[in-house]
This record gives sequence, C-alpha cells and structure tokens, in this order.
Amino acid sequence: MNEKDRGLASEELTDRLTEVFDLVGPLYRRTQRKVERDVSVEGLSVGVRAVLNLLREHGPMTAPQMGRAQALSRQFVQRMVNDAAARGLVESAPNPAHKKSSLIRLTEQGQTVITAVIDRERVVLRQVGGDLTDAEVDTCLRVLSRLLELMGNVDVD
Repeated sequence: MNEKDRGLASEELTDRLTEVFDLVGPLYRRTQRKVERDVSVEGLSVGVRAVLNLLREHGPMTAPQMGRAQALSRQFVQRMVNDAAARGLVESAPNPAHKKSSLIRLTEQGQTVITAVIDRERVVLRQVGGDLTDAEVDTCLRVLSRLLELMGNVDVD
C-alpha cells in the first residue's frame, strides 16, 4: 500500500481536514467576490444567484426548502426571493402540499439570466486545465460532502 493510500490517525486526519478548511474559506470568499463582480451585469447578488441556481437545478421550491438546501436562514432566502421577484426573475405558485408556503419558480427571464451567469462561470472553470483527474475530483467531492454532512447539524435560524 502506498503511503498516501493509508488511513489517517485521528489527530493526523484532524490536521489534514484543518488544511481543507483553511483553503475552503478563502476560496469561498474569492469566488463570492468574483461572482458578485461578474453578475453585476444582471444586477444580481450572490444570494439571488444562489436562489436562481437552486430553482434551475431542482425546479420549484419553497423558501424554507431553499434555506435548508443552502444552510441559510429562511428569512435571508425570503429576502433574496423578494429581490428576484422584484426583478421579474421568479414568481410564486400555489403549493398543493402547503397552503401557507408558496412554491417559488423561475420565470422565463430568470431562466435566461441564470443560464447566462452559469455559462460565464463555466468559461472561468475551464481555465483550471487538464491536470486534475476524475479520481481527484471524486475524492475532493467525497471529503467536502463528509464535512458538509458533519456540519449539517448546525442550526441556521
């Protein structure tokens, strides 16, 4: 067995996961600044972009569902939904499962805007180049998913 393929002892694993957190924070903040700079063409904040993307990926959702999916407060998500609705990017629809919590869905304009934003982001991501393997990306996704799962018990409201 290769030295890199062995399991890590608890303290060593903790140290290595700390390295992951030390990279994720700056990556998130830099990405957030870049997204806000790039989406300013459409007048979107990072929060509105997140709402539009959730609806693009999952279809109509309630504000509480979106909050849980993004680990954000329902109130924050509702403000982002209100901002998006004021721009004609989303609309409310009746929710057969819950009378008080409307479903939020993309409008045609919202679909166009989020598609343009995602397309621009993909152009930037293509610059990473071809030196990362599928296995490396799978491992990264597995580690980040485990950390997200671990942190999933933290309340956001």
